[in-house]
Amino acid sequence: MSQIPEPHAFAEEWIAAWNAHDLPRILSHYSEDLQFESPFISRVLGAGATAVPNRLVGKEAVAGYWDQALARYPDLRFELRTVLAGAHSLCLLYQSVQNLSAAEFFWFDEQGLVCRAAAHYA
Repeated sequence: MSQIPEPHAFAEEWIAAWNAHDLPRILSHYSEDLQFESPFISRVLGAGATAVPNRLVGKEAVAGYWDQALARYPDLRFELRTVLAGAHSLCLLYQSVQNLSAAEFFWFDEQGLVCRAAAHYA
């Protein structure tokens, strides 16, 4: 059974970690077997860089992607808009890079770590 952390505390810490550009702090929210999806993956890593387009599996693979993304967007700053709690997941609505509106969904494992995440942009 998944263990969802307190939604607002998770959101505030997650946003703060990203705004600090602190990769180890960002990664502390995620499990080793993380599955992550984002349309930015192919933009940062290049088309064909992943077995499934725009999906990465494993914390190490995601760490490499986020390291490159942080270098590519040195002015990255997120602004939290809304926290939505579901039965087994959370969704954060926030202002993202390039002034994009973003919705990111998070599913948690038994230890309260994110085991799956999917980012969406407008």
